[in-house]
Amino acid sequence: MMSKFLLKVTPVVFFSLLLAVGVHAATIEVISSGAFYATMEELKPAFEAKTGHKVHLQSGSSMGASVTAIPNRLKRGETFDLIILSGSQLDKMIADGFALKGSRVDLVHSSIGMMVHKGQPKPDISTKEKFDKVLMNAKSIGYSASASGTHLAKNVFPTFNEKDYKHIMEKSKLIVGDRVATWVGRGDLEIGFQQVSEIVPFTSDSNGTVDLVGPIPAPYQKVTIFSIGVANGGKEPVAAQELVKFLTDKENYPLLMNQGLVPAAIATGKVQ
Repeated sequence: MMSKFLLKVTPVVFFSLLLAVGVHAATIEVISSGAFYATMEELKPAFEAKTGHKVHLQSGSSMGASVTAIPNRLKRGETFDLIILSGSQLDKMIADGFALKGSRVDLVHSSIGMMVHKGQPKPDISTKEKFDKVLMNAKSIGYSASASGTHLAKNVFPTFNEKDYKHIMEKSKLIVGDRVATWVGRGDLEIGFQQVSEIVPFTSDSNGTVDLVGPIPAPYQKVTIFSIGVANGGKEPVAAQELVKFLTDKENYPLLMNQGLVPAAIATGKVQ
């Protein structure tokens, strides 16, 4: 009798029955740095429809002095189920006890890009020499307080001679707690730098405010690995693992690449 009954139950009714007998539909608390945030927004509805879980997504930078930076929020006692940030910073969070040991899963590899205001000429940055010239001639420069901006401030700008370095820094602005693309899109800055995936959402044909010039050239380029980890004190560990598995599914690779990201499995040659 029971088998005949189940055969007649529609999938929607069956799912409702499962919930009624105790299958747990969870709300997963996730915080993501900017490089993966827009991608997470794109993937969230599909995951929710597939599993019945909900994802409460918040944004924070991988590092920096901002009160919204993920490490600072964890240190203040804010709790999440999953944290998405640069792999090196996640390792620090694990070492400091804010994320679970062994929980790191690499999601994507991300490059630093340069942008200009929508419709403005795109300068040629295809070589180091041409890129240097663009930096020197720009009226104003914006860079982020997270991974890409830290790299520029510590490893790119200081390679110029003392006079040129001073000239670059006098017209550069560190953007804290906001997207560099917002400032470039408003016309407050002539050029700006962020992870390519943080620029792409601002470039749509219909209402975009910036244009992506392209990745910055070698030897200045730095590819950052962005990873996901299980935060200490999370309340939904089982549902959180479902989301991790979903985010690394090959079916999502085209969307990741459209956002300017390279799936970690592809970047490392480990696609199965």
